[in-house]
Amino acid sequence: MIKKISILVFTSIVIMSCVSKKKYVALQKENGEITSELQKTRVAKEDLENKFAEIQARIDSYNTKISKLTEDNDAKFVAVGDDMLISNDTRKRMNETLKLVDPAALAKAETLKDSMNLAVGYTLRKSMDTSSLNEDEDIAINIDETVVMISISDKLLFNTASYKVSNKANGILQKLADVINSEPSIEVMVEGHTDARSINTGAVKDNWDLSVLRATSVVRKLQKDYKVAPEKLIASGRSFYLPVADNDSADNRSKNRRTRIIILPNINKFFALMAPSE
Repeated sequence: MIKKISILVFTSIVIMSCVSKKKYVALQKENGEITSELQKTRVAKEDLENKFAEIQARIDSYNTKISKLTEDNDAKFVAVGDDMLISNDTRKRMNETLKLVDPAALAKAETLKDSMNLAVGYTLRKSMDTSSLNEDEDIAINIDETVVMISISDKLLFNTASYKVSNKANGILQKLADVINSEPSIEVMVEGHTDARSINTGAVKDNWDLSVLRATSVVRKLQKDYKVAPEKLIASGRSFYLPVADNDSADNRSKNRRTRIIILPNINKFFALMAPSE
């Protein structure tokens, strides 16, 4: 009887020992998994902390630059319309130019953008001899969302029915070339426009032909005489299909005969280059 009891106790101990070992192994495995996840979490945390430090360093750098700009009076900017900023230095130049503008014209300027158009237009006109010209339409300036559009009457650039650029255009083309060459990213489209009267000569077939030839002549002159990179230039002919006035009178037809030069300048550089002579 005692022998049977001893065997039973031994068996129970062995069974309990086996169960405990299994639990121990399972706990060890679980502990290993938890330790591994903890290590991964620590690594991820360190990675995030490093990235955060990099971002913070960039923010600090930007804040330093902004503070420096704010302290520099000439680096402050003012808004022109909804999409353009000009520096205070540029505005000072513009204001100096506006002192020379016809007071009657200046009185009609209701916004800063209107004043900018007057200043640029005045300076462009002064860049060449316009003493014999009285019409406002000879040079029309418009600035729209940093795009400068300069519309030049054909009598400033060409002789009647001709596509050869005349010497009297040298002044304004030199100024325009200076602006174009000042900024590598600028692209320029030169558009030729005519009136609606038909034309057919030995050299010119029709108004399409004339408008393209005039645009190409201006582009060639900018390239050859004023060293404008040809890859920045586009020549375009629009014939008489985009008039600014009805073709029902000599005056209106004169308005439609024009070359439009569209440039994308750094407006601050534009004013610096176009500043009036002392």
